[in-house]
Amino acid sequence: LELPDLEVTVTCVRVPVYTGHSLSISASFSNSITPEDARRLLVKAPGVELADIPTPLMAAGVDPTFVGRIRTDRTVEHGLSLFLSGDNLRKGAALNAVQIAEELLARRG
Repeated sequence: LELPDLEVTVTCVRVPVYTGHSLSISASFSNSITPEDARRLLVKAPGVELADIPTPLMAAGVDPTFVGRIRTDRTVEHGLSLFLSGDNLRKGAALNAVQIAEELLARRG
């Protein structure tokens, strides 16, 4: 990402699901952002699909990462909370590797 000032706190929790990864994200931004603003931006993002309540089952066997439960995080200034689910075999492994290779080839011209 080349964002040296990006501060991240992460907790990994393993739960017994057939497939998929899910993330609960709390983010703070430099400027005010509403859940509606975030939805307007995310709906245009490649590889992202909005869902009210993303689940690993919803993401199984498909490429997009599902993003939902977008809400204001009142514990930090300009904060949002989101929940994501994606297919770990696609976005977490094989598809991700292909997309990285495609990006590297595109940058080399």
